[in-house]
Amino acid sequence: MNLPESVGNRIRELRKAKGWTQEQLAEAASLHYSYIGGVERGDRNISLETLEKIIAAFQVPAIEIFRFEDESDRRKVLDEHMILISDRSIEEIVALTKINREVIVTLDISGRKDTN
Repeated sequence: MNLPESVGNRIRELRKAKGWTQEQLAEAASLHYSYIGGVERGDRNISLETLEKIIAAFQVPAIEIFRFEDESDRRKVLDEHMILISDRSIEEIVALTKINREVIVTLDISGRKDTN
């Protein structure tokens, strides 16, 4: 595994899930856009301070930068969902979680009815 390349790919995935260009990520992280391109290609050996700026720009838990074992469509959809709620207040996130839980319970109940 090439860690700089894997981290760069993951940063690209999160950036695209947020619908940002490299320029937008660079601005949010107070970095130069050409630097972001080098990071995404794995050409740059970034410092922890720079990684911290990128994580803060995305407003995601740091562990999200290292979730590159699953490159599936499922991961991309989960990333998009996480990005959508990441800048919400804790109260809004709690409300959205309750709504999601109710929807999932309803889906589970509907799925059981279909198999009977």
